[in-house]
Amino acid sequence: MIFVDLLSDSYARRALGEAVLVGALCGAVGVHVVLRRLSFFTMAMTHATFPGVVLAAILGLNLYLGSGVFGVVVVLAVAALSTRGDNSSVTGVVLSGGFALGVLLLSAQAGFTKDLTAYLVGSILTVQVSDLATTAITTLVVLGVLGLLGKEFTFGAFDRDATIAVGYPAGRLDLVLLLLIELTIVTSVPAVGTILSVALIVAPAATARLWCDSVGAMTAVAMGVGVASGVIGLAVSEQWRVAAGGAIVLTAAGIFALSMVVVPGMGLLARRAAGASN
Repeated sequence: MIFVDLLSDSYARRALGEAVLVGALCGAVGVHVVLRRLSFFTMAMTHATFPGVVLAAILGLNLYLGSGVFGVVVVLAVAALSTRGDNSSVTGVVLSGGFALGVLLLSAQAGFTKDLTAYLVGSILTVQVSDLATTAITTLVVLGVLGLLGKEFTFGAFDRDATIAVGYPAGRLDLVLLLLIELTIVTSVPAVGTILSVALIVAPAATARLWCDSVGAMTAVAMGVGVASGVIGLAVSEQWRVAAGGAIVLTAAGIFALSMVVVPGMGLLARRAAGASN
């Protein structure tokens, strides 16, 4: 009955389509985030995307365009600065500073607070057809790039020195991957906001890594978990009238937590059984 209700209204159908697309997109990109241990960097990027949203609203620009351009600038800045020092320190300072800039700009603009708060935590029930089109195009582009460069990305994740030794342009590949992550974050804003998008990127991929031994299988499972999290979370939101973005992310986190308990061999139950037998 709940899922039938999701198809009864046009706004609910749009939200459902957005949830499916964003879940698949975040799951696919999240695989490379998890393999490269970029969860902290991705979290920082979600914070740094917020000033672009604020600037776009102030200047009357498209919010995707504003946050996307700002995010690309931040990615390029971090990529340039990280070659001169500790990557985590540079990332933390630059991107946390970016979020502080967004808060400063927001506090100085009367009347924007209510509208822009939705971009922090998402408002998937208000997505429009244009948002769906943007998400669909972005998903196709990102999946296409991952399909073309997936082998190189995976090689670099496990052995960067060997990647350079065989002649792959490791620096440019890193930059392309960072841009794909930023594009995913920007596209996820209507669904789960800038703050929660990191969880939807990381949790499905982390879940898939518990169950899978190959990158291909991990990608398929991560996309499936992302889609399931979106659909189930949206249904929970519709049934109990709670925030959709929060419900989607908590569903993804719940699936990960359950996997940590029941996954064969490495799960909590398996470890307790092995301890009892010894």
